[in-house]
Amino acid sequence: MRTRGKQPGVPAPQNPWSEIVPGLWMGGHEFRSRAGHLELAVVRDEFDLVQTLLRLPGHGPDAGVEHHVWPIPDGPLDGTQLAGVMRLAQAASEALDEGRRVLVRCYHGYNRSGLVVAHALVRRGHSADEAIRLIRSRRSPWALHNELFVAYLRAGLPTARLLEDLAE
Repeated sequence: MRTRGKQPGVPAPQNPWSEIVPGLWMGGHEFRSRAGHLELAVVRDEFDLVQTLLRLPGHGPDAGVEHHVWPIPDGPLDGTQLAGVMRLAQAASEALDEGRRVLVRCYHGYNRSGLVVAHALVRRGHSADEAIRLIRSRRSPWALHNELFVAYLRAGLPTARLLEDLAE
């Protein structure tokens, strides 16, 4: 399974965060600047809701910004972790309905954030494959390179959760 951090051949993103659909952004904790240097992606008050799947100190958001933290691995998820992903996607979708700006972030802004954002898009009427294509076109071709997360999305997160709960 692929995990966060320095993965051979997986480049840091070119932007701290990318808008996938109006108001819904996905990002990470570091990115490669135009000068080619790794930079920290620190959230201040650019968003109304920040959802963090990997918390690193000093990366924000500012006090007063709604912040949901649900640490999950970039690997197999159990039923409880999948339920949390589904809750985050629901909260993101509801925030969008209210006209709020939402950032979902993980380490690079590729896999864990992609899982939440894709499920939010599925909740909003996209097919899993449409959501995956949209995320890859707007964030990076490296987005959702975790094949297990793609399988979860194609099966449907409720189904994946049920199967994980049965396996325990």
